[in-house]
Amino acid sequence: MLSANSCYEEEASGFLQVLRHDIGEKKKVGTVSEAYPHLVLNNFSTKLGERVQNILKYLFPTAKDDSKRVMTFANKNDFISFRHHVYEQPKGVKSITLTECGPRFELKLYQIKLGTIDQPHAENEWVVRAYTRSAKKSKLADATADDDQMQ
Repeated sequence: MLSANSCYEEEASGFLQVLRHDIGEKKKVGTVSEAYPHLVLNNFSTKLGERVQNILKYLFPTAKDDSKRVMTFANKNDFISFRHHVYEQPKGVKSITLTECGPRFELKLYQIKLGTIDQPHAENEWVVRAYTRSAKKSKLADATADDDQMQ
């Protein structure tokens, strides 16, 4: 279980389950920069997806323009893929080289609570239900957005 707690009281806390992770070999990964990362949040198009996007966005401080770290949270079929990259510009602005430098994992949202984690009686804003009808189930991305990206 991974909990994502927003730094704002009026925001929510998201609870995510780590489904699959690859850490990689230490020799290949090396030391990771401590610079604040740029965030890429992809395919969070519904109201629930925008809520999750805000929870993830507020986990990280604002990156400086010269930061070379990029963290990607990409939603596909309500599974959030996390990737960590460092980029270089060997031949100027028009050429960019991405190098994966950290862990990669898949996340699944299972609960959003109003307030912070340390509030024991926080109200549930959203909870995944195992046996709901799929036609009415809240999605993180709009079905039309998924179809557009596949083409």
